Amino acid sequence: MYLRLMLAILVARLAMFLSRITGRGRGSTLPGKLALRICPGLLSRFRGQARKGVVMVTGTNGKTTTNNMLAGILEQAGFRVVVNREGANLMTGVATAFIRAGNFTGRINCDYAVLEVDEAVFPLVSTWIKPDTVVVTNFFRDQLDRYGELDTTVQKVMAALPKLPGGVKLILNGDDPLVARLAGETGFPALFYGIRPAPQLSAGPSYSREAKFCPLCGTALSYGIYIYSQLGDYSCPGCGFARPKPDLEASSVFEDQTGLKAAVKGPGGYWEVNLPVRGIHNLYNALAAFTTSLSLGVAPQTAAASLEKYLPATGRMESFRYKDKPVVLTLVKNPTGFNQALSALLRDPGSSRQEVLIAINDNDADGRDISWLWDVDFEVLAQHPEKFSRFVCSGQRAEDMALRLKYAGVPVWLVAVEKEYRRAVDAVLNGKGGAVGILATYTALWPVEKILSRRAERLKHHDSYRVSPVS
Repeated sequence: MYLRLMLAILVARLAMFLSRITGRGRGSTLPGKLALRICPGLLSRFRGQARKGVVMVTGTNGKTTTNNMLAGILEQAGFRVVVNREGANLMTGVATAFIRAGNFTGRINCDYAVLEVDEAVFPLVSTWIKPDTVVVTNFFRDQLDRYGELDTTVQKVMAALPKLPGGVKLILNGDDPLVARLAGETGFPALFYGIRPAPQLSAGPSYSREAKFCPLCGTALSYGIYIYSQLGDYSCPGCGFARPKPDLEASSVFEDQTGLKAAVKGPGGYWEVNLPVRGIHNLYNALAAFTTSLSLGVAPQTAAASLEKYLPATGRMESFRYKDKPVVLTLVKNPTGFNQALSALLRDPGSSRQEVLIAINDNDADGRDISWLWDVDFEVLAQHPEKFSRFVCSGQRAEDMALRLKYAGVPVWLVAVEKEYRRAVDAVLNGKGGAVGILATYTALWPVEKILSRRAERLKHHDSYRVSPVS
């Protein structure tokens, strides 16, 4: 076992080195994949090595952002952290994160392991690396051919939680009824975070609203306010299940071109949170990270200061500039996330029209079934033609995307098809619009980002065009 372990780590580190010097890939998945083939029990080597514990972040949207926000807070507090920052959240990505942080014998020197874990593999990863804290962001319909219906995804996580050791703490989005239910059904101690319901925050009708019925008794839920999708102020007239009182709650939410501000109430007082990114979804991610850090004993002032400096991961509404044009690159993967990305386009404060590139692939990582595009509210684009100069559809399913826009009512003269990424990126960068939005599925994101980073300046500072990550 020991020789296999060392060989696995050696091969993985060699793969990381080759990926770095050749510039091919991110080196966040393949090293772990190779290592697990050589030593299938590799992850057990890392169990228990994090001195203060393991935090796992799972759910549909917001995992990468929440995970990275939390890792940043803990690092600012002076802790050593192992983290899979790139969003590689399968077993291979988790293995890579530990290998990268450890030595050739598999020893790591860290206080915390902060791990984003795909909800479909959470049951398996959590058996190898036992978490002390589990953060659940939300549950939305995502890649039906891979996950099945939403109930299947929720049940996978819910079935895995009782198998964890006693003493596990849950950090739950109390505004999502599908998440809030986990506390009562598992019996684990839980902390809830949420946003105080206010009419000005309501997103109104949505085509991707998931939870219409009480997860406990099946009665139709009653909502006072919808924040977005099924998140909001809900209650069940049948059994009394309702939005729990948050342990950490944001209010007085204010958003402008520079970012988002909120007053956060928690145990011990109020704190002002200033985020250099826009969007209500980003506030939920920040609240998840803030709540978790407080549960780990981090001072709230330290958490707030760290969040103020947060920079998004690749594709999580990442900002670039091409000549004098602001460019935002966004990962889209399901109807709810796509709807929030479209809302961000519509909220753009600039006065000039936008060029929009939508790159859709149907590889395994994207989901082979692209019927979910018909659940996205593209109709909102047709209602605001004055905001857009052109839509360029690219990727393997470019024609399907163009067809969807046509049926949404987007004028056909605003839609172009260019399947080749390089020409598609060049088309929107050099188009007539004064700003550029690029939306891409998983396997389209990285080649598009590579092309974009060669042509445009990646902005590392706080930029007024940055909007909310949704993944």
